[in-house]
Amino acid sequence: MSSFPACPQCGLENTYPDGDNLVCADCGFEWPAQAAASEDDNDERIVKDSVGNILADGDAVVLIKDLKVKGSSTTLKQGTKIKSIRIVGGDHEVDCKMDGGNFMLKACYLRKA
Repeated sequence: MSSFPACPQCGLENTYPDGDNLVCADCGFEWPAQAAASEDDNDERIVKDSVGNILADGDAVVLIKDLKVKGSSTTLKQGTKIKSIRIVGGDHEVDCKMDGGNFMLKACYLRKA
């Protein structure tokens, strides 16, 4: 595995150094190596909703689209309000509890209430 950070543009880990910059072999994006080192020091993750508002633990959000629950016949309806979200790592950034159970959701389907 490479000890270089993942590309901030596409998120893939196929990166390599080129002088003072790091380069992504997949999308061609270049960024300064010092900026990558300073980002590693900051463990706090910034997650934005569909409109661009920054989400934080404990926020209330609203679903902007009907979502089918994988492996179930349940559908989460548009306009459903979700209270006390939690920001987590991974592809599905938001962890929440609703009447139907616990769900992991992508922030792009949420709007801050």
